[in-house]
Amino acid sequence: MDAEEFDYIVVGAGSAGCVLASRLSEKPETRVLLLEAGPRDTSPWIHLPIGYGKTMWSNTVNWRFETDPDPNMNGRRIYWPRGKTLGGCSSINGLIYIRGQREDYDHWAALGNTGWRYDDVLPDFIKSEGNERGPIPLHGGDGPLKVSDIGAKHALIEAFIEGAQQIGVPRTDDFNGERQEGAGYFQLNTHKGLRCSTAKAYLTASVKARSNLRIETEAFAAGVVMEGRRAVGVRYRQGGRMKMARTRAEVLLSAGAIQSPQLLQLSGIGPRTLLDARGVPVVHELPGVGENLQDHLQIRLGFECSKPITTNDQLNSWVGQVRLGLEWLLHRSGALAIGINQGGCFMHALRDENGQPVTATPDIQFHVATLSADMAGGKVHPYSGFTMSVCQLRPESRGHIRIRSTDPFEPPEMQPNYLSTDLDRRTAVAAVRAARAIAQTPAMRPYVKREVKPGPDAQTDADLLEFCRNTGATIFHPGGTCRMGDDALAVVDARLRVHGIAGLRVVDCSAMPTLVSGNTNAPAVMMAEKAVDMIRADARTPAPVL
Repeated sequence: MDAEEFDYIVVGAGSAGCVLASRLSEKPETRVLLLEAGPRDTSPWIHLPIGYGKTMWSNTVNWRFETDPDPNMNGRRIYWPRGKTLGGCSSINGLIYIRGQREDYDHWAALGNTGWRYDDVLPDFIKSEGNERGPIPLHGGDGPLKVSDIGAKHALIEAFIEGAQQIGVPRTDDFNGERQEGAGYFQLNTHKGLRCSTAKAYLTASVKARSNLRIETEAFAAGVVMEGRRAVGVRYRQGGRMKMARTRAEVLLSAGAIQSPQLLQLSGIGPRTLLDARGVPVVHELPGVGENLQDHLQIRLGFECSKPITTNDQLNSWVGQVRLGLEWLLHRSGALAIGINQGGCFMHALRDENGQPVTATPDIQFHVATLSADMAGGKVHPYSGFTMSVCQLRPESRGHIRIRSTDPFEPPEMQPNYLSTDLDRRTAVAAVRAARAIAQTPAMRPYVKREVKPGPDAQTDADLLEFCRNTGATIFHPGGTCRMGDDALAVVDARLRVHGIAGLRVVDCSAMPTLVSGNTNAPAVMMAEKAVDMIRADARTPAPVL
């Protein structure tokens, strides 16, 4: 095997990995290797925001995972797209820039994770952010990750926002401001009509030209090389050959909530019973590796619109398609520059017998699209249609990721256990009812010809729960499988170092103790920015001998 040596080896060039590689290689004396299993991000569908519909099903830039049959979802397998290219999921996601709630991070700190309060992480959000509104309170204007407004107003989104106001949800122009609650337009990770993935933001031409940074694509990591309880390298397959790279300092796993725990388990770090059953020699027993899986379950309500103003109408007409193309070519605007979801809402859905919110902060999120299809990224319907998707922000349900064998190229067992708690089931039903309530407001009625899904026959809580079980899908936010903490089931400490192992960290959404209240890309970038400071600080102190 080849065994070139680097200071840091970053596994996974996704939302976090690109940040790590870029920032660590800023110092010319620091040699960095970035390994990515997928190809370079050359597909035009990656860079065109509406190309989300193509990359969602791509065999080239998408892992196209499926969960195991979920007993809580009537035995269905749920399709889990994950990015497999430079930029990872930030190259194929829905572009939405959301940080989550202040309370999410304060909760992480309250669990014993020092340094992760909202006030601690806000500087890292600001450092990464290049918001077109410029540097304003709570926002950055000069960071590499571009954030843009949706320029043109849309009649459907305006009606939705007004409808939300009519049921008591205020209008907002900033979901990442002092208060998340409200209805409004999302800000997107776009710049001049193009996607701004972390690869585009952090791996610029000048960064790629650094002599101390090596980027290897189509390099499939197979495991961490261990000497005792110290990580000393990574094995990977590239061009049909197995190779090895060695590290002088640390291996940084940024392979995501599915593959980071998979790599740990393949390397002998994980639950002893699982490793013994799979024939993997135990290097260090960590029972929490792959456990604590969380995800936001998306429930999609579909409507036929009474006016021909939807993206369906544009895409189903050659005239509309030409107009869309010209709008983007001439002005870098329109549906091609936005992607799928334009409007959003954070609100309280679940209430007690007195009508009071059960949670102190919003418990559900809406994604509102001016198009409709059978599933996210699917072919649009032949009629004028739009979609209101709802998801519970802080699910209690917990699943797991577990290797099936010693074969690193076999996808692991993925069991989300959606809707496995009473709170999650009640919140899902309440979320559907909240969407219906907005659709029935005076503001929305002129635009709603009929509710297609779940349809008028679904009225009782039991009907709506069955609809959720039969149609619910991921909104692409798995996390928590290598969670941060200091208890027996924690995998990494508050500095993202794997417990009991020297020279190994996990820097991605798998390290989240609990899911943030919203989309997870911006938090992943923040975690990587924060990790770089930790890595540099820790490099100035002697490493422990294990």
